[in-house]
Amino acid sequence: MSPFGFTPDEEDENGDKPEDLSAMMQQMQEQIQKQFEAMGINPTGFTNPLAGLAGAFGGGSTEVLPINVVRDTAKKFIQAQGSEPIGVKDLTVVDNAFEIADLWLNEATLFPTTQSITSPRAVSRLDWADITLKGWHTTMEPLAIGLSSAISTLLAEASQEGSDNTDGGEGLGAGFGIGGTNPMGAITGLLRTFIGSLLATQLGQSIGALSVSATGAHDVGLPLLTPATPLLIPENIEKWSVDLEIPKTEIYLFHALREAAIARLFEHNPWIVSYIRSAIVDYGRGIHIDMEAIQRQAEEAMANFDPSQMNPESGENSFTIALNNGIFTPEETPAQRAALSKLETALALVDGWADEVTGLAAGERLPALTQLREMYRRQRATNAPSQQLFKSLLGLEVTPKLAREASAFWQKIREVKDISARDQIWSGILPNAAELLEPEKFLTSAEIPDDLSGLL
Repeated sequence: MSPFGFTPDEEDENGDKPEDLSAMMQQMQEQIQKQFEAMGINPTGFTNPLAGLAGAFGGGSTEVLPINVVRDTAKKFIQAQGSEPIGVKDLTVVDNAFEIADLWLNEATLFPTTQSITSPRAVSRLDWADITLKGWHTTMEPLAIGLSSAISTLLAEASQEGSDNTDGGEGLGAGFGIGGTNPMGAITGLLRTFIGSLLATQLGQSIGALSVSATGAHDVGLPLLTPATPLLIPENIEKWSVDLEIPKTEIYLFHALREAAIARLFEHNPWIVSYIRSAIVDYGRGIHIDMEAIQRQAEEAMANFDPSQMNPESGENSFTIALNNGIFTPEETPAQRAALSKLETALALVDGWADEVTGLAAGERLPALTQLREMYRRQRATNAPSQQLFKSLLGLEVTPKLAREASAFWQKIREVKDISARDQIWSGILPNAAELLEPEKFLTSAEIPDDLSGLL
């Protein structure tokens, strides 16, 4: 395959390689289109090989994370795996579960129920993808923006480097085979479009893969719905309960409790949504690009791409694996590590709070509660949805290791204080990972003393 940049083989009389920007961009576009068409994805955004040039100089714009690619890819994966339609029985079972769960949760949390007249509570896998798509896109877009900004910075530097190498010396511009004229604006626009579509494909694959295991809209611990209303996927709950000798009524109630609890948390504490997304924004802001890795591995990824090797269950193919092996994986800065720790802790706090509230709400009403909670924890520890998602996108290791500590933290706060004090923590400063292990010390540090004279 031609080098990334499609450098012509001929040289002119001065020893420089001739420039035909239109032909180069057309060839680049056609190869990109073929990769996406082979995957059954609509390659929207590649219709004009010079579109990037206009966008780079203010004449147009390209979607950083094309939502149509996310949607098409997700649906392709879900259709390959199957999606059972919702029946009357499903609606009845789920509605009954949520009605009971809401009553029990009223005794276990300060946050009131969330309801929607128009939103269904029982959905198929395909419906789940459609309903949550906007939330996925909004949540993950900062990563695409970070990459896009990194590309612009990199190629701006390369453009300057190219202009400084007028004697034919090598620079990053030469690596693109653009000779002395250095049309970096066009290269930047197309490369940003290309990478945006790659990330959109990765996100679509992740959503498609998660559609098989997700039991609701909020079990991934991310704010995906506005307003935040609970829903369940009966097909996946049936799959989750295979080989469990537990009444289905209990299983549905358990999932309804968790789903409705997190929906209440997000809906009545909108700043938490901003807090989680700000961590992703902070991480994305620090992304930078290893150009040599892109050139080398993108060539290998395209050359070795085989659509027949696509794994619907894992959402991976040779293209995906190449991406996960480090084309765009950044070297984390201290600020990014802090952002990642913030994100991990926030996800753990949400998960742990839902576990504590579910346990309190169910009490002795669900005989199999202990077994259900333990099974849920084991599955999260080895195959958490958020862990799959962030790892497949940019290799981020967002692990659920803190979830058990977070659950114990919330339980201890309630035992030392009460339900009100536990839930009011969400409106203040959240604990960090270390403070999860010392809830009483956290309470002491967060309390305002009655006598403030010592602080003057």
